[in-house]
Amino acid sequence: MTQRAFLERRSAAWEETEELLRRVNRKGLRALNPSDVERLGILYRALTSDLAYAQGRYDPKIVEYLNRTIARAHAYVYGATAQGGWERIKQFYTRDFPQEVRRSFLFVLFCAMLTVVCAVVAYALVGSHPDDAFALLPPQTIPAGPIRKSLHDSNFAIARDDRPMMSAFIITNNIRVTAYCFAGAATLGALTLYVLAQNGLMLGGLAVMFTKAGFGTDFWATIAPHGVIELTAIQIAGAAGLLIAAGVLAPGRLRRRDAIALAGRRAAVLFGGVVSMLCVAGTIEGFVSPLRSPDGLRLLIGALTALLLVLYFGFAGRALEPTADPAA
Repeated sequence: MTQRAFLERRSAAWEETEELLRRVNRKGLRALNPSDVERLGILYRALTSDLAYAQGRYDPKIVEYLNRTIARAHAYVYGATAQGGWERIKQFYTRDFPQEVRRSFLFVLFCAMLTVVCAVVAYALVGSHPDDAFALLPPQTIPAGPIRKSLHDSNFAIARDDRPMMSAFIITNNIRVTAYCFAGAATLGALTLYVLAQNGLMLGGLAVMFTKAGFGTDFWATIAPHGVIELTAIQIAGAAGLLIAAGVLAPGRLRRRDAIALAGRRAAVLFGGVVSMLCVAGTIEGFVSPLRSPDGLRLLIGALTALLLVLYFGFAGRALEPTADPAA
């Protein structure tokens, strides 16, 4: 992008920041209504991205101006956002997390496609050659003995008194899986891809084993209430790991260290939201999924969670999104 195009694209946002800062300088933060405070925070983050993008590319005077404006805004932004903990939590879930998921959609989509492809491959291979299950799946995931209709007699069953403990175990295990996806950034995404592929293989392999035994509907009804949230969270965690890896391998026009820092901040937002999603999924898995409710009801719960996720990630915080990202 030429310097002229950069200025034409971003100058309006800088002028808006200047106007908000002038109002604050005259009358303090009370001069801003809540929406203006939110907007100042968004503009501040856009300015930091502008600065990272402009360094080493454009006139030093532009870099100096951005540095000065950021310094002026910093105290106000962090003073304004140093609200109570509940307010910051609300901001994270109503704006920061869903916005970042949308911004990282291509990474999330890639992870989802990898999982689906591996699940389909496992479904086809195990369906035609059942012994392939031992080559594709971890031994502990393969049901011992014949699969029975009463899935509640196997690992799908959780006694009422054991459900709190099992819920905590499930949450911890799922967080560990997503942590591997996230930490896979240290292997330039290799571990992330492996964990996602293994998860897809396990899903497809188990699905076909239960389906061929005549209990496919019961299988999907058992995992549907928690599985939609859980699988979505794993894809987002994978996206966070690949995002950092991309900052290392393909920094674009940014300096590599700036690209890594930017990707790290974005990935941290994704992973923070994922942990919360897994807490919800683990609670459902420990308390709702084991109940022997009608298959239709359990499938309906899964469909409703899918709808809520689409609405949340599709629309939450959209009105407050920045209109441009110079580093994109």
